[in-house]
Amino acid sequence: MNILLTGGTGYIGSHTAVSLIELGHTVVIYDNLCNSNASVIDSIEEITSIKPAFVIGDIRDSALLERTMSKYAIEAVIHFAGLKAVGESVQKPLDYYDNNVSGTVTMLSVMKKLGIKRLIFSSSSTVYGTPQQLPLTEEHPVGGVTNPYGRTKLMIEEILKDLADSDPLWSIVCLRYFNPIGAHESGLLGENPNGIPNNLLPYVARVASGQLECVNVYGNDYDTPDGTGVRDYIHVVDLARGHACALKRFNEMHGCEAINLGTGNGYSVLEIIKAFEKACGKEIPYRITDRRPGDIAANWADPTKAKKLLDWEAHYGLDEMCASAWNFEHKLREKSA
Repeated sequence: MNILLTGGTGYIGSHTAVSLIELGHTVVIYDNLCNSNASVIDSIEEITSIKPAFVIGDIRDSALLERTMSKYAIEAVIHFAGLKAVGESVQKPLDYYDNNVSGTVTMLSVMKKLGIKRLIFSSSSTVYGTPQQLPLTEEHPVGGVTNPYGRTKLMIEEILKDLADSDPLWSIVCLRYFNPIGAHESGLLGENPNGIPNNLLPYVARVASGQLECVNVYGNDYDTPDGTGVRDYIHVVDLARGHACALKRFNEMHGCEAINLGTGNGYSVLEIIKAFEKACGKEIPYRITDRRPGDIAANWADPTKAKKLLDWEAHYGLDEMCASAWNFEHKLREKSA
């Protein structure tokens, strides 16, 4: 298939591009580079020996989206593009609603106009809000979301359900990610956000490499085994493979389907730090600080539905996730030295 990846130079998008190219799909990447780097295209080429077409553009630019989808005869869209920092979303909610929600509506309008009705949406476990029970199944109620970032994901899911209800030709899969970490085994692709990282693993990696002073642990008084937040961390390569598996659903379903992508295991912040110390062979300094607004104590997935519908399950464990993340960070620092 000819597949458009919005936000395709980002962390998850770039790994998914590799996965799809290796399966023989034609990938077109569309990204405004607000939190990524164009050099990722070269890394994808180095890994796959194929350079994907790349358009620098914003999802709110309907004219450019339409030209791009028409030019490359796009058959399906995987929609990664979006602002994604929980803390920042609390400070800048309008930016998040404008970019994530308005941008998605613009993109969907272009898709509808061109008759492109196959979509995989990059959703999030944040749509479940504060868990009523764990692990989280897709039947868990959504809502009660604790931050604007999560609300944008929930709003988009609701928009997609309404769209699918309005026209039975739409096939939409909402993949609810848990917490992707790790990097491609080559060390050429990984999580490398612009500026100070908002996510735990790249922050830990930069502390390990001496770029940052110490890890801030936001709260140690949660109702968890060690008091720090617990999350379901999934290797980004496993997550990328989930998108390739989801493409096969288009042949079997119409409507809008939500599917969790997680390992089914929860790890605390302190467990992650310890696992990363093992990977890099050095102690990682950290300090306990106040809880962040919008954070919850714990969540992890029940990935049964993904296994049943997509024949997908996670392959990698925590040690492999941390080792691959450290390999990427180490190579990154060697390049910039």
